[in-house]
Formats: sequence, C-alpha cells, structure tokens
Amino acid sequence: MIFLVNCTIINGNDNEKNAFNPVNFQGSRLFHIVFSLVKGGSVKEKVSPINAIWFAMILISIIVAGYSGKMSDLNKSLFESSKDAVTMAIGLIGPMAFWLGIMKVAEAGGLMVIVARAMKPIMSKLFPDVPSEHPAMSSMIMNMAANTLGLGNAATPMGIKAMQELERLSPEKGTASDSMILFLAINNASITLLPLGVITIRASAGCDDPGSIIIPTLLISIVTFTAAVITTKLMAKRNPLMIQASDIERDRVEQLVDLNESSLTPPARPVLGVLLIGGFAFAATTGILRSVDGFGAKGFAESIAGGTEWVIPIVLLFFLTFGYFRGVKVYETITEGAKEGFDTAVRIIPYMVAIFVAIGMIRSSGTLEAINSVLAVPLSYIGMPAEGLTMALIRPLSGSGAFAVMSEIVNNSPNSFLADLVCNMQGSTETTFYILAVYFGAAAVTKTRHALPALLVSDVVGLGSALFFTHIFMG
Repeated sequence: MIFLVNCTIINGNDNEKNAFNPVNFQGSRLFHIVFSLVKGGSVKEKVSPINAIWFAMILISIIVAGYSGKMSDLNKSLFESSKDAVTMAIGLIGPMAFWLGIMKVAEAGGLMVIVARAMKPIMSKLFPDVPSEHPAMSSMIMNMAANTLGLGNAATPMGIKAMQELERLSPEKGTASDSMILFLAINNASITLLPLGVITIRASAGCDDPGSIIIPTLLISIVTFTAAVITTKLMAKRNPLMIQASDIERDRVEQLVDLNESSLTPPARPVLGVLLIGGFAFAATTGILRSVDGFGAKGFAESIAGGTEWVIPIVLLFFLTFGYFRGVKVYETITEGAKEGFDTAVRIIPYMVAIFVAIGMIRSSGTLEAINSVLAVPLSYIGMPAEGLTMALIRPLSGSGAFAVMSEIVNNSPNSFLADLVCNMQGSTETTFYILAVYFGAAAVTKTRHALPALLVSDVVGLGSALFFTHIFMG
C-alpha cells in the first residue's frame, strides 16, 4: 500500500506531494531499499578498505586488552598516541616548509621539467596517466631518488608534493587514482642503496661487518619493488578508474614547459659559479677523505656515513645554485613554497592522530603478542625466529617501534642470524600505515580504493624475501 501511495505521489502534481510529504519520504526510502536489494546492489557506497581495517584495529585491540587484562595500558596508549601524532606532525612543519620551498625554486627555474624529460622513457611507462612534463612526474622522481639514497627527511616533503600534484590530475577529488596508488606502492617498497641508519647501529654495537647487509638489502628491495609494481597494476585493472589531465592542468604544464625567460634575470657571473662549485667540490672531497679511518669494517661504515652526510648539502646547493643562475628570486620563492609546506603539515594532523591511535592501541593491547604466539610455531619450520616475527608484525605499523626492536636485538647479539634478519627487514621495507596516513592526508584523499591491499602484498613479499636472502647470505 505504501508503494502505491508513493507512486501516486511521484506521478502527481506538487500539491499532492506536499500533502503527503511524510508518506512520500518513508515510501521512497523503503522502495529504494527493496529495489536495491532485489537488484543486488547496495544502498550505501562501498566501504574503503582502510576505513574497515582501521575500525577492525580499534575493535580487536579493545577485545584483546579486555581478555588479557591490559585495559589500563590501552587507555594510557590512546592518549599518548594522539599526543605523539601531533608532536610528530609539528616536527614535520619545519622540514616540510623548507624542502617544499626548495622544490619551488627548482620548479620556478625549470629544473623539474628537465628532470622529467630525462626520465621520461621509464616514468611514462610506469605512469601513463601523468603528462611527462607535469610537476607530479619530477616530484615523484625526486622522492624516489631521495628514498634510494636513504634521505628520509628530504624524501617525505617531495613525496607529499608529488601526491598533491597527482591530486590535481584526478577528475574524482578525494579518490585515489591509479597513479597515486602506484606511487605509494613504489614509495613503500623503494629500492634501497644505503641503509645508513641500520649500518650505523650495527657499527656502534660492535658488529664484525656492519656493511654486510648492503647487498641483501638491495636485492630484497628490488624484489619488493617489482612485486609492488606488478600487484598495483593488476589490481588497477580489476578496479579501473579513468584518469585524464584536465584542460587546466594541460595549460599549467605548457606554462611550465614554455618558461617565460623574460621574467627571469640570470646574473652574468660565470666566474662566481665556477668558484662556488669548485670550492664546494674541494671541501666535500676533503671532508669525505677525512672521515675514512682505516680499511676495516668500522672504517668502511664510517666512510659511508661520512660520504652520505654530504648528499643533502650538495642537493641543497645544486637546487639553489641552479635557480639563482636561472634568475629565480630564491629567497622570495622559498618563503612562498614554505607557506604551502606549513599548510600541508597542519592538514595531515587529523589523519596522523587517527592512525597513530589505532596503532598504539594494537601495540598496547597485546594483540601483536597474541598473533606471535599463534604463528611462532608454524613459522619456525621455515626458519623464522619468534623475535623476527615480532619485527615483521610491527614494521608496517610503526617505524620508531620497529627501529627500537631492531636496535635492541642488534645491541644484544650483533653478529647473530636474528640481528641480520631484523636489519634486512628494517632496511628494505617501510611503514605502510604511516605512509598512507601522511600522503593521503596531504592530498585530502578519503577513498583509497586498492591502495592498502597493494601495499600489504608488497610488505608480505618484502618480509618474506628478507627471510630468504638472510638465509642465503648469512644462514
């Protein structure tokens, strides 16, 4: 009867609609629900995977904490994690503002276009939806290079810049595009040339050969990188989203490519440039040579540390020098970019609070220990120690937590198989949930599509390959 009344109202005039407005409302909703169920559809939109997993993490942590008697620890962690998230976000404001300002100088001087053109053959195959000379392309290249060299402080702002540029290309605002997801997967499984932090911990703990993890870490990261790309591409085909650059973005790219040289006033001082670059090269060479202390394992680790300390200053000087001699007003441009970096750092605070609270509750509730106790025996048959499983579980959740676990194991037994295993895990995999929270938060993405499953698959491959190559090289 309600359906008949509702049909009459819909087909009638406005007076009839107004007269039976309550019935119309109830009838249309009921009709919509029944029609959707008969059709096989859903009344609500499909829930995002990260939305469901975040809720599951909260629910499971409360249940486990109640069963294990750790409810007080859970309450304490809830408040401490939210405070830590804000503290970390505030700590990101400075580096974010500074490095996005540096990126602004590189963009204004045309360096980003040059970099994008140089890497076009490779990047255009990985990201066919992104115009080859769009700022997103060069920002992604800069981020990947920084991650490869282990420059985390510089890599994160560049990655956030890339995500914001990719968001400009998406016709569905708030929805992760295929290029965004692939970029995050690559970022999560980036090829690592020098795991400097891990090598430093090993050297300080008295390891016989601190640099012995370089080759295994490189191989593990290559396998993880390959798995991330293949998995993301396959999932994108099953969950398609057409991405095309808007006319506004095409015009923007053309303006960047056809840089108006008349607006730049390059200084005619080639001698100054030669002296500047030559002097810095001499200082860098002298500093690196002084850092070498012998040819043993410790000297090798110190040599690597001394050399990599110069990477960020060299990159900084190169960007600024290039912009200055191209006529960019470097100081004004940096401050302009820093304003954008400040706004971005503030914007990601809610996302970091949400994910940090969930991770903190999982860690304090005893959930990881429960999983470890269940899986420890089966995994022992493939050579996975119980402490290694703990590292594998915590690595995608907390970078600082995983680093603390790794440091403790290395300090207690620096030359053991377990120490080599956790070092390879730390050096060749990333903090998945942190990356999702920060990067998607900066780009205001709420519909993550297949991003989380793709990243978790690459995590599993990375941790499994870490176990395999550790047995091959150090077993």
